[in-house]
Amino acid sequence: MFTAAEGGAAHPGRGRSRTPPRSRRSQPGRSERADPPSLEYCLSVILNMGGAVSAGEDNDELIDNLKEAQYIRTELVEQAFRAVDRADYYLEEFKENAYKDLAWKHGNIHLSAPCIYSEVMEALDLQPGLSFLNLGSGTGYLSSMVGLILGPFGVNHGVELHSDVIEYAKQKLDFFIRTSDSFDKFDFCEPSFVIGNCLEISPDCSQYDRVYCGAGVQKEHEEYMKNLLKVGGILVMPLEEKLTKITRTGPSAWETKKILAVSFAPLIQPCHSESGKPRLVQLPPVAVRSLQDLARIAIRGTIKKIIHQETVSKNGNGLKNTPRFKRRRVRRRRMETIVFLDKEVFASRISNPSDDNSCEALEEERREEEEKTLPETKPDPPVNFLRQKVLSLPLPDPLKYYLLYYREK
Repeated sequence: MFTAAEGGAAHPGRGRSRTPPRSRRSQPGRSERADPPSLEYCLSVILNMGGAVSAGEDNDELIDNLKEAQYIRTELVEQAFRAVDRADYYLEEFKENAYKDLAWKHGNIHLSAPCIYSEVMEALDLQPGLSFLNLGSGTGYLSSMVGLILGPFGVNHGVELHSDVIEYAKQKLDFFIRTSDSFDKFDFCEPSFVIGNCLEISPDCSQYDRVYCGAGVQKEHEEYMKNLLKVGGILVMPLEEKLTKITRTGPSAWETKKILAVSFAPLIQPCHSESGKPRLVQLPPVAVRSLQDLARIAIRGTIKKIIHQETVSKNGNGLKNTPRFKRRRVRRRRMETIVFLDKEVFASRISNPSDDNSCEALEEERREEEEKTLPETKPDPPVNFLRQKVLSLPLPDPLKYYLLYYREK
């Protein structure tokens, strides 16, 4: 299912299930044979491939399953996952697999399993205004979710080895900005992608608050990765078959935490140019926003506050509305079984273990029957209140569309 990473900026989760390590020394008179795979190894292969949670019917149900399995644990991460539809980053002919907890690869394009991205997002401990560097930015799916948390005053950079993947990521980013209502619900830090090998980043580049590497980092490159961090920063990367979180607590002080066992293909070593010199990767400069852009951010922020106040006033105490529909609940039911004996049919009732406590089962059935009598409610189409409010302002149309970033409906 997996192939080896084809460059230093391998995509997040890119890896393959490798054969178990073999014993390096053969004893006299015995042929060398493979050791049985360890439990840790087997778990790492399963986690990297995904399948740790049930598939969803849509993006929201996939996120529900990730929450239930405790891969998503914080509200910020949940909001980001719900805001970016995973299927939008698949090629059309593969979208039927988008909501399965599995990695996907087609050529150089690759997406990690949702459970892996969930652990990464939680470990990064993202906050508005931070700077983020994604080594192996791939499709831009992770970078887009991170950008929703960083907000307009964050920094969101990615390094990717393959030019075709850079182009794919830019197309997906453009589609998200033009068409997704989530762009208006959040203050977005748009990611910038550059092509190159992440092991050849220019030594005079700025350091970052958060760094993620999506390919297996060899031990000899650990210090290189650490030096990309500011003091107080967090680095998440696969290191020695473990997804590892490293926090820089001082100029020369670090705290390391192993998160879970994974199996990622390793970073590819850089190929030097004909002159023998490395091809240094220049990261994007930190952009200084224009006064016009700052005014747009401030106006949009003010309108969002007004919409929020109106919603609170309309709902009274400001509590969240109850969901329009509920997920299916799995209930234990009594089992009616028909037993065939030769040519005769003998019908009997075979009890479930739960039948011993019949009161609970009867109560469940009663509630189920009550729910069946209620009319089914379909979710209303989403309403983009920010867009409605901007278009209703007494402003010239060009200014309205500027406030909307010239986005499609």
